[in-house]
Order: sequence, then structure tokens, then C-alpha cells
Amino acid sequence: MLADLALGSETESTARSRGGLAVMAALLAASVLLVVLLVWPSVRSAREGGQSVTATASLASLPARASDAPVLATPTMAPADARSRNLADPFLPEQRTPAASFRFTGSMQDRVRAADCLALAALAEAGSDDAGQRAVIQVVLNRVRHPAFARTVCGVVFEGSQRRTGCQFTFTCDGSLDRRYSEASRAAALQRAQEALGGRVYAPVGIATHYHTDWVYPWWSPKLLKIAQVQTHLFFRWPGYWGSAKAASMAYRGSEPDVFGAATVETTTASPALSPDAIAAARLVPRGSGATVRVRDPSGRANFVTVDPGKGAASAVATARSLCTGEGTCRVYGWIDGGLVPAALPLPPASRAQLQFSYARDPAGAEIVLYACDSFKGLPREQCIPRAR
Repeated sequence: MLADLALGSETESTARSRGGLAVMAALLAASVLLVVLLVWPSVRSAREGGQSVTATASLASLPARASDAPVLATPTMAPADARSRNLADPFLPEQRTPAASFRFTGSMQDRVRAADCLALAALAEAGSDDAGQRAVIQVVLNRVRHPAFARTVCGVVFEGSQRRTGCQFTFTCDGSLDRRYSEASRAAALQRAQEALGGRVYAPVGIATHYHTDWVYPWWSPKLLKIAQVQTHLFFRWPGYWGSAKAASMAYRGSEPDVFGAATVETTTASPALSPDAIAAARLVPRGSGATVRVRDPSGRANFVTVDPGKGAASAVATARSLCTGEGTCRVYGWIDGGLVPAALPLPPASRAQLQFSYARDPAGAEIVLYACDSFKGLPREQCIPRAR
């Protein structure tokens, strides 16, 4: 009996001990879970440069959306200063994830149109450089599969060209769309475009959706994660979910717009009469500038003017700034001949070819200014509207 009692007591004691250990283990597990929940977000944020965007963040809250500012900006500060700022921003210390192969599922007509748009973007943005062209093409295809951008290749390339908020690829708005390339250059760019549409991936830029040259520093540059450099171009993605491969995985469905067919239709309508908004804006233009406001959007965000290059580049930009007095984006286009001033965007071919002055201000107040350097003399090449080459 005493042995039985002793055994029972020992069994009860052992059970209590085991129960205590179980409770301690449960508390320890809960503590570990709590630490993970508290620490992991900061670890994840640190791995992405301290910038965290969750999957539930709204697309509208992201910086440098399609409605914000150009992918490739022109100078808003001295090139040396821009390079210093870019050098100060570190690359994200991660192994880049290559984009998935592009799966083309459109028609033959879609394929031709998509290849033409990709080749034009590659030539206009990267010249004849092989790596540079492939990098630009990859960014376009990354965007096509991302919900923040247009759903077609040509839609991405020409995104913003019909809006007053600004073009994503500046060559579609600044007059350089009329460049002429040699047959050999065009054939090489088309070959690279077809290879990418067929599934070839340019891995060095990963899943980047943005880029700019190292001699500019657009407002959105420090807000995104810098992941790669190809020649003088720096490549970026959004932090968090919206910068992930999962976010950029939408299927391509074809239906490419006929942007080149539309662009070849010459506009022969007469220059519009001065609009009431343009007449009212005349008082904003500096005296002695030689500029006249011909068309002005009621919001004030889009303005067509005639300019006098003889008054100098400073006079033209002063006119633009006088018209862009509110907040947000604003665009001013200038011509010498009032007969070339169109009634609305997009710019018809004749107006685009003779564009003399292009001004755009982004949401952060940074300015993008280009001039026709055969009319505005003595300007550095990077401030010139690219012409035929």
C-alpha cells in the first residue's frame, strides 16, 4: 500500500512537472511568435531600404505611377549634382529576380504593332546600344504585366501622350518621335523586340518598372528601390508587394492599338482661335517675352503658346512658369508659327515636327525643359529636343 501511495504520488508529481513544462513551452512559443510578428516587418523593411509597401497598399498611393512623371526625365539639376545624388543612393543589396519570360498570346497584327513600339522605344531611349535596348524593352514588358500600367505594349510606350499630366516615355511627347533611323538600326532593334516578345529575358534589370539616366535625378528616384545599372541608366522597382514578381504577373491579352497608323494621318485643320481661357491667361505672360497663349486647358495644366526664340531660352521658360502657377503637373508647348498650334493633344505630326519648346512640371515641382536648338542657340545638347539622326 505504501509502495502504491508512493508510486501514485510520484506519478502525480511527474504529471504536474510535465504540465508545467508544457505551459512553459507554450509561453516560449508565443513569445517567439510575438517577436517574429514585431521584428519581421522591420527586417523586411530594412531589406528593402527602409521602404515598405504591403500587398494591401493602394496602387494610387505609389510614387511614380503612370499618371505622375516620365520614366526617363530630362535635367532638373546640374548633371554633376545629379550624379552625386545618384551615387549617394545605394543599390538594394539583394539577388535580383529575373522577370518571367513574356508569353505573347495576341494576333499577328498585335505582334507587328508590339514589336514596332518596342523597337521605337529601344532606339529612342538607348540609341544603338545592345544592352541598353534590351534593358528598355524588358522594362516595357515588365510594365505590361503590372496592374499599375497600360495592358498593351504600345499602350505602355505611349502612356500619357494624350494626357496633360505628361508622357511616361518623353520621346512620345517632346518632338523626338519624328527621328529617322537607318534601316540597319531599325532592323536590329526589331530583332531584339521580337526576341523579347518570344520569351527572351534580359536578366540584369530584374523586374524593374522604372529607370532614368545617371545625369538626372527625378523626384521619384529616392522613393523607389535602385536595383541595377546598365551603361548610364539606373533601374528601379517599387518596394514591397507592388515591386514583386507576383505583382507583375498579369497575362498579356493582345489588342494592341494602331498608334503608328493614327500618327500618319496628317492634320490639315486650321489653327484654333484663341480660347477664352487663353485670352484670360494673356495677363500672366511676362511683358516683352514675345509669347502668346493660343490654347489653354480650363485647369491650366496644358498650354499651347507661340514663342520668340530671339528672346532667348530664359524668356521661354519664364513664360511657362508664369502659366504653371498652381500645384501638380503642368505642360507648356511652344511653336514659332501659330498655324502649327493644334487644338488639343495628342500633337499631330506637323505640330510635333516643328515643336520649338517643351516644358513639363511634375507633381513634386521638378521641371523638364527642352528646346529646338536650331532656333534657341547656344544650349547644351541635353537640353535640345532630339531631331532626326
